[in-house]
Amino acid sequence: MSDPATQGIKTVLHPVIDLTRAKAVYAALFGMEPQTDAPYYIGFDIAGTHIGLVPAGGPQGMTSPVAYWHVPDIEASLAAVTAAGAVVVEPVRDVGRGRLVATFTDVDGNVLGLIQDQ
Repeated sequence: MSDPATQGIKTVLHPVIDLTRAKAVYAALFGMEPQTDAPYYIGFDIAGTHIGLVPAGGPQGMTSPVAYWHVPDIEASLAAVTAAGAVVVEPVRDVGRGRLVATFTDVDGNVLGLIQDQ
């Protein structure tokens, strides 16, 4: 049996307008303070899933939550989905510490993300 193409959805990012107010709501929901708390990003690690709050949708201009599928080879995964009809929104880029991300739309315009940790 070959390795699976994905390790599942482990990251979901939410664009927020007011980071302070959003942080309070999510902290109340999760019953804990965030593990990452910066002016540009708030992150919670909940039951094996990372939930991130991105002010104003961040540099990628997110307008709705984006689920990120963790994959072992982001280039191969992006090539496979585009060959099947997906359209690249944000090409592969390094966001620090060797983490690579990319986003694409499926054939119905839903935005999906890919993450590869080095």
